[in-house]
Amino acid sequence: MKKILGAVLCGLISLSSYSQNFYDVNTIQTIEINFTQTNWDYMLDTATSGSESYIMANWVKINGVQFDSAGVKYKGNSSYNANQVKNPFHIALDAFKDQDYQGYTDVKLSNVAKDPSFVREVLAYSILRQYMHAPLSNFSKVYVNGNYIGLYVSSESVSKKFVNNHFYSKDNAFFKCNPPAGAGPGTSGTPNLVYLGTDSTLYYSRYEMNSDQGWSELTALCDTLSSNMSKIDKILDVDKALWMLAFDNTIVNLDSYIGGFTQNYYLYRDDNARFNSIVWDLNESFGTFSSTGTSMLSSTTAKQQMTPTLHSADANWPLVQKLLAIPMYKRMYIAHMRTILSENFANGSYFSTAQSLQSLIGTAVNTDVNKFYTYTQFTNNLTTDVASGMTNAPGISNLMNARNTWLNTQPDFTAVPPSISNITTSNTSPAINSTVTITATVSGANNTGVYLGHRYSIYGPFSRLQMFDDGSHNDGTSGDGVYGVNVPVNASYLHYYIYAENNAAGMFSPQRAEYEYYTLFATVSTVNAGELALNEIMANNSNSAQDQNGEYNDWIELYNNTSSYVSLKNVFLSDSYVTPLKWQFPDNTTIAPNSFLIIWADKDTTQSGLHTNFKLSGTGEKLILSYASGMVIDSVSFGSLGADLSYQRCPNGIGPFITGASSYNSINCVTGIEESETSGIVSLFPVPANSVLNLQSDKSFKSVQIYDVLGSLVAESSQSPVNKLSIDISSLKSGIYFVRIDKGQAQKLIVQH
Repeated sequence: MKKILGAVLCGLISLSSYSQNFYDVNTIQTIEINFTQTNWDYMLDTATSGSESYIMANWVKINGVQFDSAGVKYKGNSSYNANQVKNPFHIALDAFKDQDYQGYTDVKLSNVAKDPSFVREVLAYSILRQYMHAPLSNFSKVYVNGNYIGLYVSSESVSKKFVNNHFYSKDNAFFKCNPPAGAGPGTSGTPNLVYLGTDSTLYYSRYEMNSDQGWSELTALCDTLSSNMSKIDKILDVDKALWMLAFDNTIVNLDSYIGGFTQNYYLYRDDNARFNSIVWDLNESFGTFSSTGTSMLSSTTAKQQMTPTLHSADANWPLVQKLLAIPMYKRMYIAHMRTILSENFANGSYFSTAQSLQSLIGTAVNTDVNKFYTYTQFTNNLTTDVASGMTNAPGISNLMNARNTWLNTQPDFTAVPPSISNITTSNTSPAINSTVTITATVSGANNTGVYLGHRYSIYGPFSRLQMFDDGSHNDGTSGDGVYGVNVPVNASYLHYYIYAENNAAGMFSPQRAEYEYYTLFATVSTVNAGELALNEIMANNSNSAQDQNGEYNDWIELYNNTSSYVSLKNVFLSDSYVTPLKWQFPDNTTIAPNSFLIIWADKDTTQSGLHTNFKLSGTGEKLILSYASGMVIDSVSFGSLGADLSYQRCPNGIGPFITGASSYNSINCVTGIEESETSGIVSLFPVPANSVLNLQSDKSFKSVQIYDVLGSLVAESSQSPVNKLSIDISSLKSGIYFVRIDKGQAQKLIVQH
């Protein structure tokens, strides 16, 4: 058993969580903007009044790396003001040219207008990333035309690149849940997920769609929340939603779904047809925003004692109301809050992080003449309340130390959850397609309240199985406190966690589940030459097959020649014999017995599925399938291929290569036989064949060979040219065979006795 973090290893709150990069929290970045336009500020002010176009900067430099013709505009709603020098920026490096910095094209810079401490956003994101997918965040010094504008918070854009990195697709329904016109006192409609009917226009003023389509999916989510909660886990990743709600409530982040404007989150629908929640815009976290939508928490004391079940009875917050009305979901939600408190606030680690952040940025803040607060307010706001415009920014420790104490006195938190220990597996290295028993010692749970969450791919959702203490699931004796469940191992690894509950409280192991989980690795055998084949190659795809994004990219087909599952862990694919380790298969890639696997050779690894970091050449190419040790599983060289013609093995998986019509993801050479000098189109009958196989062709032929699926020649005939022939196949076992005429393409033959 091994504990593995979720999709990205970025959960730790420590300042050393990230390597040196654009979002390294240990380093203040330097961003310089140069405009040739003397009225650049006026142009940016004008662009914010409805135009989405960027102003072209002469150049933008990030840590000294220059990008010509980058797009720049002001962003923000309440933090933007045409009369202030320090406005928030959105820089699009690729607005006019295809360019990026360390893979990032969008730079979002917050002007820290609502936070005297300067650390709220970076601190809050560092906590959140322990429990769910969330943007990276750090600090940048920003200069315009050589003038220091001030210290900004730089937070990763929640873009298509972001969702692709975290949810392995990017073209599904994607919504920024903020009113497109901005939220404010006069806002009449907010993105609260209330069902308004099937007319998508009713949602336009509440949500900003970031995809080409998706309104019907969003309305279906709202409808499900409204009237079909039994299906909610099919359309919403409930655990991510619970983590979002738990996080917002714990740290009193009210400029969020649980606040007055029910905004500042994204929804992305993954390939499993479930919406994923993504938190955004934490500049007013830790109590700076005061409106719950039903009341104003004007005092710090009111925020310290904000109810953990805020809006659980409010129909205008259906995500809270409907989820917390389900007892199991409420217990999971409280368990998540308890974890956030214990890992960050009970032990004081959040305050040490905040102090380190302030130490890092102190000089940059002190020299920021455009900041919205004094340097004394900056240093004091870690502990002491500071007036912030029309509201109050609580001292972060003043708020959170008391909130931690108060929450832990509430009935939902004093209830004793079950304990989970001694998690074991019956086989620590099971074979693929075997079954293992997972057991755990659980005390304090209901007999029917212990579950195993499991999945076989990082792309997939967790499914839940009940665990039993009945003596019939390899769990020892009935009633001994050991719970067990039998789980099939259908891939090279199994992700799992355990959840247990009683009538009052729940507990996860690991406590950060589902973002963290345990992993059981199956035994993976080395693939030997001949077991796995480069089966078909399409290097000039104009109309043969589309990938999941509807693109006609080149593709490579593998075939498993064995009767067992084959794992491609540690296997590489390349188009160069000199550099054979160009692209590595994801660890969990497997091929079922006698089955195919398609890899898209499109040099776009950001897409979901198997996409290589190289393309194929229609004028000829080499391919090699190998291990890092140098062991070659298979390799091939091919010449020029016409449009939609593939280079394919005949018979399938074992035979020599020929050029022919595409047989994408299916048996090669089964639709007919290429005409040669001696053979034309051949009919085989009866189908399936029994004791005699009849062949008839429109051209004469001389030879017939029959191969089994392993490529062994099992029958043949050679004679003077004929148009018809009968062959005795009574000695062949029932199964699949391939028939080749005059060494042309092969046809599939089914023998059935």
